[in-house]
Amino acid sequence: MVNGDIWTDFDFGRFRTAALQMTHQRLLAWCVLVENPVHHRRGDFGLRAGMLTNDDPARLTFSGIALYRRELFASVVPGTRTALAPLLRAACAGGRVGGELHAGRWVDVGTPQRLAELDGMIGAGAANARR
Repeated sequence: MVNGDIWTDFDFGRFRTAALQMTHQRLLAWCVLVENPVHHRRGDFGLRAGMLTNDDPARLTFSGIALYRRELFASVVPGTRTALAPLLRAACAGGRVGGELHAGRWVDVGTPQRLAELDGMIGAGAANARR
């Protein structure tokens, strides 16, 4: 899954290896994390030895790029909406979420202002900036 409001140079071919790791380690999810952008300095999850954690003070931001197993959503009643973060946090608590840090380019284009900034950076050939 990829959030529709991000821009990145992440190599999605990496997910072949991630899927194998998920199977081998019986993980429910594999999440790609990035350094914290200006608008989200607190981050979302820790990352220790390839596993997401809830309690690490050195937190990173969930990029909106992930692989999920159907079992992650077992508690969700079909036809209802639910937030993803609590599901991931519960799976993290059980040691069932792996992940990696993407050190490349990534922009959260979640507001019209950030979209305009990205458009300007791409137009100027300066898309190397991290937001």
